[in-house]
Amino acid sequence: MNLFHYANVFFSDNANWSGADGIPTRLWEHVQYTLMALGIAGVIGLPLGLVTGHTGRGGNALALVATAARALPSFGLLVLLTVLMGLGLTPVMVPLVALAVPPMLVTTYEAIRSVDRSLVDAARGMGMGPLRVMFQVELPVALPLILSGIRSSAVQIVSTATIAAYVSFGGLGRYIVDGLYQVDYNKVVGGAVLVAALAVVTLGVFWVAGRVLVSPGVRRQQR
Repeated sequence: MNLFHYANVFFSDNANWSGADGIPTRLWEHVQYTLMALGIAGVIGLPLGLVTGHTGRGGNALALVATAARALPSFGLLVLLTVLMGLGLTPVMVPLVALAVPPMLVTTYEAIRSVDRSLVDAARGMGMGPLRVMFQVELPVALPLILSGIRSSAVQIVSTATIAAYVSFGGLGRYIVDGLYQVDYNKVVGGAVLVAALAVVTLGVFWVAGRVLVSPGVRRQQR
């Protein structure tokens, strides 16, 4: 048997499309975990990246924090937090947020620092204050690169949120964990295909967001 056969058996089974363990339910749970972790990471990473990029201070500290956070093993951290705190959503969110913050933080910092200084100087010469310079000049120009950092974080969360199933939560990882336990490779392959498909959809969402949010002038300048 090959992977295509396993996937075909999984998706052609009507029982997998309804109920508490159905694909729509598990998919929605996975999306919820992703949005929650991405939102928390955004609240932490984006403001820090904007402020440090605007001021030009803290670049070395950001690199150190990002390197340390990327070195954390997500599954190991999940197990440790579950032992210390018990079952709950917090032990699931902490590894996902720790995984998502570094790309946002570093990319936002680099994006702001890469803005042409002549634009910033011209804005200041027109009497703009620091906040107006940041949000009306630097942010619009840096937005494509910032979105790429958020996109990277989102895809990593989608791929890693399967660990929630190891501590009795839902999501698409439920198929992978349960399938391995039951030696049901239809479930394992089906769950993996769904995670990969959701990651591709996430990339598409950010492509659309880039077309909508980034001004045509900035897009043309990038090309």
